[in-house]
Amino acid sequence: MSTSDSSAGNKLPRMRIRELLPNLHLGDWAPGPLNSLTDVPGVLVHTQEVLGDGGNVNTGVTSILPREDWFHNACYAGLFSFNGSGEMTGSHWINETGLLHSPIIITNSFAVGAAYQGIYEYTIKSQTVAKGNVDWFLLPVVAETFDGYLNDLSQFQITPAHIVKGLENVSSDRVREGSVGGGTGMICHYFKGGTGSSSRVVEGFDTKGEPKAYTVGALVQANYGKKPHFRISGVPVGRILAQEEAKAAELDAEKKLAQDNLEREKERKDGSIIVILATDAPLHPMQLQRLAKRATVGLARVGGRGHNPSGDIFLAFSTGNHIKVQSISMDRREVDPFKPTPFSADVVDDQSINGLFEAAAEATEEAIYNAVCMAETMVGNLGHKIEALPLDRVKEIMGKYTSVEAHMSGVLYSGNLQLAAGGT
Repeated sequence: MSTSDSSAGNKLPRMRIRELLPNLHLGDWAPGPLNSLTDVPGVLVHTQEVLGDGGNVNTGVTSILPREDWFHNACYAGLFSFNGSGEMTGSHWINETGLLHSPIIITNSFAVGAAYQGIYEYTIKSQTVAKGNVDWFLLPVVAETFDGYLNDLSQFQITPAHIVKGLENVSSDRVREGSVGGGTGMICHYFKGGTGSSSRVVEGFDTKGEPKAYTVGALVQANYGKKPHFRISGVPVGRILAQEEAKAAELDAEKKLAQDNLEREKERKDGSIIVILATDAPLHPMQLQRLAKRATVGLARVGGRGHNPSGDIFLAFSTGNHIKVQSISMDRREVDPFKPTPFSADVVDDQSINGLFEAAAEATEEAIYNAVCMAETMVGNLGHKIEALPLDRVKEIMGKYTSVEAHMSGVLYSGNLQLAAGGT
């Protein structure tokens, strides 16, 4: 369960990174109006928490529909596994066909089976399937990260009913962030982690050459990394905080024991990060695989290293084309499977794709910041406690670095003016 951040000496309320550090440079592309995955038109999300057993159960579910008519109209999609110590079901079919025609569920490692069944139950219910008449094809997409430090996984609290509920209540609202949804019990860089989201808008052109803006959105379930590796815009915030905490722990045996226990647990199972990227730019599957790879850039900026026991799996999909599926069943054939039949699809010119690549990296980076900045201190399974990122201290640290940076920029600017004027 979450606790007041006053326990961590944190005087500031939880807030997104742009609220905390309004002058921070977070890339070259502007965010969408919600700065969320749901800025991509048609993408719908729901987050729910499952808590209980006196604080020992802290888990949840994040549900995503790529589009409302996902069952009949697939999205092109692509995958990238930065490190494969994790699971994303349905990935073989996405790699085989480049098609996503399933909801996406993100939850804990032990709930993959329940989530898989829940997608089928939701589909049977939402498609009004008559008893004994399942004649369509669907491989559910379920991704996971490990929350066993703060959540008692042995209770298997996630059920198919939670999945049905989530998918029935998806919306286009801004994604809730922090210790919510599948990210409820997650840990990021030894701080409380969880769910985060962000978006970017890239100006381009449509097929007629008319100006058109495209959106790239990211949603992360962040549960990875060491504290000293955590950086914000290049500033070694995690290393500074780790050094401060190490000094404090020398005077407090209980704090040192808790810190040592966490480090041993994280060395055994580092956790993972799932990144979902969505865009309305019409990209084909290979381009989406390339887009998914750019999530690695955003992850690396924050401090992700892709450790051996970490599952860093990224999925990108595009709503820019509608690819008809479910056109063949046991008693129906809308196309002949042995007679090649073309259809038309729009595709972005590879030579014009760089803005989308940059947007994917920027949105991923900011989504991780939002996950950590919004998450609250939690006392969970077996009394394990994970502190939230101390926002007040972060603001102090970043203030010092940005003032030095501004000063150095001024010195360099003045020096360049002198050189331009013939000075030395």
